[in-house]
Amino acid sequence: MQPLYEGKAKRLYTTDDPNVLRMEYKDEATAFNALKKAEFENKGKLNKAITLALYRMLEAKGVKTHLVEDIDEININVKAVDILLVEVIVRNFAAGSFSKRVGVAEGTAFNQPIVEFSYKSDELGDPLINTAYAREMGLATEEECAELKRQALIVNEVLIDFFKRTGLKLVDFKIEFGRTRDGDKEIVLADEISPDTCRLWDLETGEKLDKDRFRQDLGDVMAGYEEILRRIESELS
Repeated sequence: MQPLYEGKAKRLYTTDDPNVLRMEYKDEATAFNALKKAEFENKGKLNKAITLALYRMLEAKGVKTHLVEDIDEININVKAVDILLVEVIVRNFAAGSFSKRVGVAEGTAFNQPIVEFSYKSDELGDPLINTAYAREMGLATEEECAELKRQALIVNEVLIDFFKRTGLKLVDFKIEFGRTRDGDKEIVLADEISPDTCRLWDLETGEKLDKDRFRQDLGDVMAGYEEILRRIESELS
């Protein structure tokens, strides 16, 4: 295998199959566009296990992902895709940058999910964009943006129901999509779904079990991740 790409939380390697890549989950954690950094033992292992379980669950519900197969504690094989530089954020409750931006109190429920697009660019801080931006910047067509929103809302519906059964509230999440390189270049869910990319609160206590424990210095960061994995595995067993 040859190194292909290294991001904040994962590394990608080539494999013998040009249509398959090896994805390795790292122990590093970053926040505020990498202004805050740390390393947590077993973070990669936990995020890989959570992503694998959620992707398998989503695929069973008809959501197509880049998952190919499980490899070991920190690695999975995935389809080689060309990542769309349009990140999709789905918000069910006010939190994080939304609350800071518009002054809506954290935890306020929305009547319907809010779907946002951001430009995947660390240098620019992943700024919010709309369909017209994506079209004129050559990031995605209007039809592709509509498809991203459609798929994201399906993922949201499935995850809300699943996490509710585990006693968790899905506050918001960010996901990425990619075009497959073989066949009809289908748009599929890619990257990861983990406590790094979702806000998950305990339904009864409101305790934050996700990356906000790191962002907000709440302590016991990996304890939150471990609890999320425990609940997911318990529900799927």
